[in-house]
Amino acid sequence: MTPHDESGGSEAELIKVRRAKLDALRQAGRDPFAVTKFERSHDIVAVREAHEQLGVGEHASATVTLAGRLQPLRRMSRKTVFADLADQTARIQLYFREESMGDGFSTIDLIDRGDLLGVRGTPFRTKMGELTIEVKEAQVLAKALRPLPEKWHGLVDPEARYRHRYVDLMVNRPVLDTMLARSAIIAALRRYLDERGYVEVETPVLLSVAGGASARPFSTHSHALDIGLKLRIATELNLKRCIVGGIDRVYEIGRTFRNEGIDRTHNPEFTMLELYEAYTDMEGMLRLCEGMVLAATHAARVREKHEYAGKEVTLAAPFARMSYFDAMQTFGNLSRSDILDESRARAEARRLKLRIDDGASHGHVIDKLFEAAVEPHLVNPTFITDYPVLISPLAKRRADDPQLVERFELFIANMEVANAFSELNDPDDQRARFQAQAKERAAGDAEAPEPDWDYVEALEYGMPPTGGIGVGLDRLIMILTNQESIRDVLLFPLQKPESQ
Repeated sequence: MTPHDESGGSEAELIKVRRAKLDALRQAGRDPFAVTKFERSHDIVAVREAHEQLGVGEHASATVTLAGRLQPLRRMSRKTVFADLADQTARIQLYFREESMGDGFSTIDLIDRGDLLGVRGTPFRTKMGELTIEVKEAQVLAKALRPLPEKWHGLVDPEARYRHRYVDLMVNRPVLDTMLARSAIIAALRRYLDERGYVEVETPVLLSVAGGASARPFSTHSHALDIGLKLRIATELNLKRCIVGGIDRVYEIGRTFRNEGIDRTHNPEFTMLELYEAYTDMEGMLRLCEGMVLAATHAARVREKHEYAGKEVTLAAPFARMSYFDAMQTFGNLSRSDILDESRARAEARRLKLRIDDGASHGHVIDKLFEAAVEPHLVNPTFITDYPVLISPLAKRRADDPQLVERFELFIANMEVANAFSELNDPDDQRARFQAQAKERAAGDAEAPEPDWDYVEALEYGMPPTGGIGVGLDRLIMILTNQESIRDVLLFPLQKPESQ
């Protein structure tokens, strides 16, 4: 048995051979690029499921019509060839023989791995037990003029894979499966919220003031209005404007942009799910968040005991819960005073040799302390609650302790996955916190957001008690699809231009 497709030769030579085959198809009146439509009777997984009980040597009574991308051809003899055909759903073996195809068998010499092919034939089970289609008719639907990477030493370089993701999807089936799982997870979350009466909205990406988080925004310019604009760093403030306006349960799933570094868990553009519900609080959001994560887990077909990055993660309710200061004391031996006193917090950061940018705020310092001391211990889903107000400018203070807010963050597999508050709805308190942020910004903290004074005005019209959650969908999908880099769950992660 010998391979039918290319072996050896430069890419330019292989392209030349494929173009010659395209010319031959056109001369025979079978121009693949002239085809406008091809009717399929099934997708491949449906054929596999429908003929699961077919016995060895047994042929189905009805024909099927399939289409997909051709995998390597294997010539058994001058008159018989095997190949695989793959579509979005699965892969199936094809059996071409001159006796079944007649004059159409001549097409087989003009096709290559990577071509889009439509076939009509009969399912049967080979002696080896492989479900196979005995092809009666074959039609080239698009000719691949560039050769696909070789099967065993193909597209493995990460930069090449991300840059040419369309090829990655073709030749690395687990990559396609990850992206399909991503879509299933997001669809499940959308259903979960729709069934509970949440209304999906779309808010602007281009903003005059990018607020709702501590992050450096991307800046651009509107030629029509002759004004500077920023890409949103969160959807929070506009969604809460919707709450003010009378939409009691609102959410958005959309791209968010932060001009920050690229690493295993960060990409400058990422997908957030943010939701807000009137007349509830952080506790209501905690229960909702747990339910959403379990719905996503079910959609990804992940078991309760799930291995991620070499660690076993138990994805079962109820999730663990620990207060912020208890976690800092337990895992970092850091007291409340060590954290809330700025000079002591900076001294602890120096002791731990943490990298802190010049001009970083007190809040930024204690965020770094938490990342170093606590996050490495949070493997199973854990809600960290009762954060300091100085790192929670949009959350409502606790009635019994004004230095703390009603807030939680959910951590899974050492990553922050969700952030939730009882939302601050006191306009005077919000104004004061924005003023404090403005001072931090003026002092050189590039991540301190610009105050959104119109949002304060919106609060002055009255916002009901409200709970809100932001979920980093890319990180959740990383965990559920067992991918250790955020770039492996993004279809087209940001790359430098190839020339650089």
